[in-house]
Amino acid sequence: MSLKKKVTVVTALTLSAMLALTGCSGSTTASDADDGSLMTVQVYDDLANYQGMQKGWFAKLVKDKFNIKLNIIAPNVAGGGSTLFDTRAAAGNLGDVIITGYGSGRGQKLVKSKLISDMTPYLKGMDNIKKYSTATKALDTSIGQSSGVWGIPGSVSSRLPTEPGEGLEPTFGPYLRWDYYKEIGYPKISTLEDLIPVLKKMQDKARQETGQSNIYAMSLFKDWDGNMMNNAKQPACFYGFDEMGFVLAKADGSSYQSVTKEGGIYQKVLKFFYDANKAGLVDPESTTQNYDTMNTKYKEGKVLFSFWPWLGQAAYNTTQNKAEGKGFMLAPLKDQKIFSYGATPNGSTTMIALGSKAKNKQRLVKFINWLYSSEGVYDSGAQTGGAAGPKGLNWTIKDGKPVLTSFGETVLNGGSANVPKQYGGGSYSDGISALNFPTVLVNDTDPETGYSFNATMWPSELAKANANALNKDWSAHMGGAKTTMEYLKKNHMIDVAPGATYVQPDESSQISTLRGSIKTEIVNDSWKASFAGSEAQFNKILKDMRSTTKGLGMDQVLAVDMKNAKDQEKARKAIVKQFANKSSSSDSK
Repeated sequence: MSLKKKVTVVTALTLSAMLALTGCSGSTTASDADDGSLMTVQVYDDLANYQGMQKGWFAKLVKDKFNIKLNIIAPNVAGGGSTLFDTRAAAGNLGDVIITGYGSGRGQKLVKSKLISDMTPYLKGMDNIKKYSTATKALDTSIGQSSGVWGIPGSVSSRLPTEPGEGLEPTFGPYLRWDYYKEIGYPKISTLEDLIPVLKKMQDKARQETGQSNIYAMSLFKDWDGNMMNNAKQPACFYGFDEMGFVLAKADGSSYQSVTKEGGIYQKVLKFFYDANKAGLVDPESTTQNYDTMNTKYKEGKVLFSFWPWLGQAAYNTTQNKAEGKGFMLAPLKDQKIFSYGATPNGSTTMIALGSKAKNKQRLVKFINWLYSSEGVYDSGAQTGGAAGPKGLNWTIKDGKPVLTSFGETVLNGGSANVPKQYGGGSYSDGISALNFPTVLVNDTDPETGYSFNATMWPSELAKANANALNKDWSAHMGGAKTTMEYLKKNHMIDVAPGATYVQPDESSQISTLRGSIKTEIVNDSWKASFAGSEAQFNKILKDMRSTTKGLGMDQVLAVDMKNAKDQEKARKAIVKQFANKSSSSDSK
């Protein structure tokens, strides 16, 4: 997966032509018998960012282990939307292996339409799948099945749901170019609004030192706008909020706000953007550029503030820059309480399932079972953000602890290298698993090593990370904390939303229609307000937005979203209770 890490939202689709068909459990037939021959497996994958035959080292690995070749069918590449799904579903054969969301009624439809099979007849000896029986049972319940194994959720975890699901860095946070922050004297930042004078000084310093007038404190983009201006949601997460339709809900369930609420957190962020723009801190190309264009500016050192560590740090914190003391690090707001996604014992709302028309089903279940093994997590998870990759090639065990090889150190830190012939040859990056499906939470502990699947959390890698000039200086000014997550926990600046697998129900066509008109208005007015010419104009735009959206049926849609947000909170409380008496195996040595 690209470093965008965009959250995939799988929309509900209409399969009315097939809903008359009755569901049935899978049963072993003669056609399911494994003939052992080389087989091309059609993998329908809503998460994939590549379409075609799997290449390189991962292709060789699965061929050697299972005598299969993976042909990835990717809606993201084939134009997006529901067209590819609808076409294949109407033909009665979505794929041999299916990776898709099961929320919004899709899971039920897949079963009723006989597009997926119950894996139960093929589970003898499949210990990795059985290990996550609690998660598969929860999935069954959510899709209305009382028995069977109709799919295995992704990102399943052995951690408690009240623990952060992230690793060394949270998902969100105020990340600044620490080198310029240092040069202006590490000023304290009490609130979001206090960032503006700090960013102004940093921008002035950067332009003065480089002689480049096209360096901006902030750069925005529109690609990910949905129910709201996506960029405007991000600072709301610094204060414990996350989105549910048109609602911003706090991780602890203490507040639920409409994005149109006068004086609410969303308006607070828009005002922050407005003030920043009036101060000359916002890239004027923000309204027209896409994510990739913006990301290039981060790589070139043209942007000084990042909403996410995986944007600024991934783009700019190269080994060389860190050695020179340059890079993005968290500069805390005194009043922040950053939203954190709790670990998910029952997994995510995306599953991997067995296609009903597949041949050699037993072999395919063996492949799926392997994906949930330690080896499978390492080998198939490298693209999804953090797994160490193949043992022997990328890492090895030394003195009882995992350490990266020189090859692994290169490829896992953004470098390019060709894979040795015995592993399949070719570019390492070209051979990464195209499935883009994290079976197990990558920050979980590998039971075979006692350390995380994520190499950045290994003692050997932490020692390297804390040895460079950038991290040393940051740690010295953060009370000696070695990682961002350590600092946030110690200072009670993180708000964990328990990792419940909440499945949002399918919404009516009427609500969907209303939502479409309302979100267009919210997004457009949010951008207009952010770049308004005066504060009076800013206030008028938002006043008009509230009035217009109300006339478009906002109250009806908001009622649905509020119910979903509160039902999600119930699910979070329920999973905390479910796992209250279970010990966590999340702490690495």
